[in-house]
Amino acid sequence: MLTIAKHRVGDAYRNVVGSLTSASGESKFVENGTLTPAEFQEAGDQLTFKFPTWQWEAVDASRRASYLDPDKQYLITRNVPCKDRVRALDYVLNHQTKEEDDWLLPGTNEGNGSGDEVCDIDDLNKETSSVQEVPLIVAQDDFISAPGEGGLPDFADLDEQLAEDDPSMVPAFGGGNGYLVADAPEETIVKMRSYDLSITYDKYYQVPRLWLFGYDAEGKPLTQEQVKEDVLSEYADKTVTFDPHPCTGIPTVSIHPCKHSLVMKKVVQDWVEKGIEPRHDLALFVFLKFISGIVPTINYDFTMDIEF
Repeated sequence: MLTIAKHRVGDAYRNVVGSLTSASGESKFVENGTLTPAEFQEAGDQLTFKFPTWQWEAVDASRRASYLDPDKQYLITRNVPCKDRVRALDYVLNHQTKEEDDWLLPGTNEGNGSGDEVCDIDDLNKETSSVQEVPLIVAQDDFISAPGEGGLPDFADLDEQLAEDDPSMVPAFGGGNGYLVADAPEETIVKMRSYDLSITYDKYYQVPRLWLFGYDAEGKPLTQEQVKEDVLSEYADKTVTFDPHPCTGIPTVSIHPCKHSLVMKKVVQDWVEKGIEPRHDLALFVFLKFISGIVPTINYDFTMDIEF
C-alpha cells in the first residue's frame, strides 16, 4: 500500500511539473536517450509506415497535448493475441531448461522417471514388429467385386453401426434414424486473450510509454491482476502501474517509463561505439523490443532486423 501511495504522490507531482513547463524542443537523444515531441512523432511515423497495424489516433480537445499534432496524439494497435500466461513461461524456464556454459538449454529429464527417455532404434523396431498386421484390400484387374461377391463388405448399415458404438452420437429428437453429434469438450477449445496496446509521449520523462488494455476470450476487460499474469514476474510488481490513460481517461495498466531513457541511452552508446549513427526515428522499434521482454506472451511481432 505504501508503494501505491508513493506512486500516486509522485504522479501528482509529475503532472503538476508537466503542466507548468513547456515541452523541450532540444534533442537529447544521444546524450540522454530521450525524445522531443517532434522526434516522438517522427519515430511514430516510421512505426506506422513499417507496421500498418499501428495507427495514430486523435483525442478529445480536452485531453489534447498542445505540443503534439492534433491527429497524432498517441499510437495504438488492437486485438493483439495473447495465448499463454507468463506463469507457463516461468515454469518452462524453471523446470524444463538447464544452464550449460552460460547458455540456457532444454532439459533432458534425466532421472525424473517421466518415461520420456529416448528409445534405441532397435527397440523401436521390435515394438513396431509386434503390432498385428492389417490386411490391405487390393483391386485386382482394375475391378472390385460387388458387395456379397467376395469383394468389399456391404457398408449400407455402417453409419448406423458407428452411431451405436459412438457415445458422442445421441438419437435426434422425435425419434427416427437421425443423429446429433454431441458438442466437443470445452477444454479442447483454445481460449485466447487479446490486447489493445497504445503508446503515448510522457512529457515529464520525455520518452514513450506503453499502455495495456486486455480482454478475455469473451471480450470482457481484464482486471489489473489478470493483466499482471501476462507480465514477466520480476517486473509485475516493480514497473507495472494502473493509471487513467492520458488520452482516454480509462484506468489502464502501463509499464512505468522511469527507466526507459536509461535503456535507450545504453542502446545509443552501443551504436556510437560500433560506428553506427544514432537514429531517433528507430527509437520505437528499440522501445518495443525492450518491452517484449517484459510482456513476452503478448504476440506483437517486431522480430525483424533493423537496418542501420
